[in-house]
Amino acid sequence: MDTSDIRKNLKIMLDGSPYTVVDFQFVKPGKGQAFTRVKIRNLATGAVLERTFKSGEKLEPADVEERKLQYIYPEGDAYVFMDSATGDQVYVSGDKLDEQDKNFLLENLDVDIVLWNGNAIGVTLPAHVVVQITHSDPGVKGDTASNVTKPATISTGAQIQVPLFISEGEWVKVDTRTGDYLERVNRR
Repeated sequence: MDTSDIRKNLKIMLDGSPYTVVDFQFVKPGKGQAFTRVKIRNLATGAVLERTFKSGEKLEPADVEERKLQYIYPEGDAYVFMDSATGDQVYVSGDKLDEQDKNFLLENLDVDIVLWNGNAIGVTLPAHVVVQITHSDPGVKGDTASNVTKPATISTGAQIQVPLFISEGEWVKVDTRTGDYLERVNRR
């Protein structure tokens, strides 16, 4: 594979580590050789680099595997996921998940896991999850300014901001990337 194959989310090996392409730009200067400027993220560490590849330069595809697994339970500082088709279990170290992800990791939630050399190096949650509000103070009567929020605790123990009309026991959809309330969900 060479530089003409570069596209977003392409997985490549560089300096012995797997990277994914975050962004790229093909540049054809008036003089000289064309090149591709690439922003890549290390799948093992999360570090983001910018690299420039000359046109026609060869790239090594990364030998990574992406699998959809189901979260089942925490075990010490690790999290256990299961392949529902085979029953295989994969243990993911707690440092591979950021705090935001841990806040929205629900039992039986399907997530995407990136494996490299048989080890999990990344976990991607769905864009949004539906969670139950376990604790929320009642809204203050008369406080009707638009976009007024209050803190609420969800079933995972995390705190989010919700509109005043949301009360305990209700189900809400939350964006897992930002932690923002999206909408109320009826679950009956």
